[in-house]
Amino acid sequence: MDCDDEVMLTVRVSAAERALLRALARGHGGDVSEVAVDGLLDVIPALYGDAAALRLRRVLARPAPCAVTLWLPGPVADLLPLLGARVSGAGGPAAGRASAALSAALRLWLAGDPAALAAALARLHHGRGARRAAPAEPAAA
Repeated sequence: MDCDDEVMLTVRVSAAERALLRALARGHGGDVSEVAVDGLLDVIPALYGDAAALRLRRVLARPAPCAVTLWLPGPVADLLPLLGARVSGAGGPAAGRASAALSAALRLWLAGDPAALAAALARLHHGRGARRAAPAEPAAA
């Protein structure tokens, strides 16, 4: 993929979420951006109902002191303004809608069971480059 086809965004996550994201990337044999995109594709379809606005707001209210820079394919990044409108409509920040939307969606996905997340990544890629074992629980930082 050419760099013209990618968008760079920074997300805010907790230290535990960052550690889990890194562990999933190691276990999957990919990089953090690839795992984040896979997670977004898994969680974004569930975020357009009315109940999703409250879930997004709750996620964004939790502290997220760590910044993680991700590269997203253009078509995935194109989904974020729609989700960003949901975030701002839910009382989230008006500025940085795409980044806030990405942060909220990624954090919702990372809130799942680590073993289930690893298994979903393995299924998504039919086992290519993925270990079958669940990632180790991240150490609290």
